[in-house]
Amino acid sequence: AQIGVTGLAVMGRNLARNFARNGFTVAVHNRSFARTQSLVAEHGDEGVFVASESLAGFVASLERPRKVVVMVKAGAATDAVIDELVPLLEPGDIVVDAGNAHFPDTIRREDALRARGLHFVGSGVSGGEEGALLGPSIMPGGTRESYESLGPILEKISAKVDGVACCTYVGPDGAGHFVKMVHNGIEYADMQLIAEAYDLLKQGLGATAGEIGQIFARWNTGDLESFLIEITAEVLQHVDAATGSAFVDIVADQAEQKGTGRWTVQNGLDLGVPITGIAEATFARALSGGVAQRDAARGTLVADVAPWALEDREGFVEDVRLALYASKVVAYSQGFDQIAAASAQFGWDIDRGAMARIWRGGCIIRARFLNRITEAYERDADLPLLLADEYFTAAVGAGVGAWRRIVAGAALHGVPTPAFSSSLAYYDGVRAERLPAALIQAQRDFFGAHTYRRTDRDGSFHTQWSGDRTEQ
Repeated sequence: AQIGVTGLAVMGRNLARNFARNGFTVAVHNRSFARTQSLVAEHGDEGVFVASESLAGFVASLERPRKVVVMVKAGAATDAVIDELVPLLEPGDIVVDAGNAHFPDTIRREDALRARGLHFVGSGVSGGEEGALLGPSIMPGGTRESYESLGPILEKISAKVDGVACCTYVGPDGAGHFVKMVHNGIEYADMQLIAEAYDLLKQGLGATAGEIGQIFARWNTGDLESFLIEITAEVLQHVDAATGSAFVDIVADQAEQKGTGRWTVQNGLDLGVPITGIAEATFARALSGGVAQRDAARGTLVADVAPWALEDREGFVEDVRLALYASKVVAYSQGFDQIAAASAQFGWDIDRGAMARIWRGGCIIRARFLNRITEAYERDADLPLLLADEYFTAAVGAGVGAWRRIVAGAALHGVPTPAFSSSLAYYDGVRAERLPAALIQAQRDFFGAHTYRRTDRDGSFHTQWSGDRTEQ
């Protein structure tokens, strides 16, 4: 077999089928042999599978250098499979972790396997069950040598946009899983922004879910065209068979998470990168799950809100659209800043334009405007701020008035819009001529002698606040 997959839950099963459909002979293995047998029985006509009951037999069925894709639950389960797999391999073999591993774990594993002469590839795979089968976006890290052997296979099974594979070499050790983590963080922000737009349209217009779904379907034909906008339109227009109600109205308003958004926010803090849209989206999920706190607040906390009285309903819809677009651009801009900061810290040399290019298809955040992001980094690979690119400066600038009206209106009418609001605050903060951070630094010097820099000369200074207030 040219490549092997161990771990045949839905994602692993679909990846194995994708390899087979693309003409590769695929070794397959699962802890439960019955699952391996069912894959071959149900989908054996899609290509050539080599099924093995034992891990040793699985490894023996692979051509050298062996290429093994591990698709099991992140964390201890991944370590357990790697520990069992490694003694069966030989120098030069390649182990691919295609799960949602935390990138520090990938750095640790890559270092341990490299010491044994093995290549370890931490690869992000986005697109869900359908993407795994029909063509995902793939973000592999590891050695360039491993990509020379593995890359052509991954590129062949990946999604294609304009004939270009949504797969490329990302960088050493944990780079691939880091980029996938940030991708998921942006996904959190994108979903929260869409949810806030829905809530604004619902409360402002008094519209039904189906009517709002039609608005999203219309938006999906323009600049906002994306997978998430597309599925939002479908979800909102779906009717619950049991009750006859709009499906979204019978779903409990508690959004769960698996951890990648939290990791992204924690890393943003570690790097000192203000990924405020992603952070607010992550905290919004946490707030939605705070049942006890929400029960205590509901009907108790004073609202003091103004009633909605829209004179121009279509104008309001357009304002929400423009605010959504601007806020989405901020989320992506912050995410790419985070990638740049990590790339510099870890020496990964990540090409941000290439990341935008491979996110255009297959992945959850695929969107029309990723073409514009790719073009921005082609114009300037070292672009310090995506918002400062000429296209996005003009595109976002055209909607700033609408953005302000929506955030102000949401505040006046008591509609929580943490991602819209924080994105606008970031935009105003990053464009400000001067920030009140000067006062914060002066306070820090007062109580902790942390020093400060001056605007009129170089160096660090401290004022003797408890003495004669002379400057040192």
